[in-house]
This record gives sequence, structure tokens and C-alpha cells, in this order.
Amino acid sequence: MTSWTWRYEDEHGAEVDGPAAQHFDNRSDAESWLGESWRELSDAGVHQVSLLHDGGVVYGPMGLDPV
Repeated sequence: MTSWTWRYEDEHGAEVDGPAAQHFDNRSDAESWLGESWRELSDAGVHQVSLLHDGGVVYGPMGLDPV
């Protein structure tokens, strides 16, 4: 089974702890979850995220700070 996850990063791209890591069966579910959770992540000190598929970066970093 494949796994989609988000890597939480600080403003310099270093990995940081955030809320419990979520694993998703598909990209759409991962992206929907981020759309619902980005404020919570930002409040927890996560500045940007990268989407991973089976450990490899699909895209990112993508900033979470409001524009």
C-alpha cells in the first residue's frame, strides 16, 4: 500500500514536530486534510509543508503563513 504524508517544516526548511503525522491512501485525501488543518499546523509552529509519497517529495515546500 502506498502512503501519502505531510512533512512539517520551519521557515528554513528544517523538519519540525507538529501534530501527529497523518497517513493517507491517496493524494486527494492528503490535500483535503491540509485544507482543513493548515491553521492548526500554523498555530503549532509549522511554517511550511511538503507532500511526500512513499517518502519522496511530490511538491513543496508550501507556506502556511497567511498572505
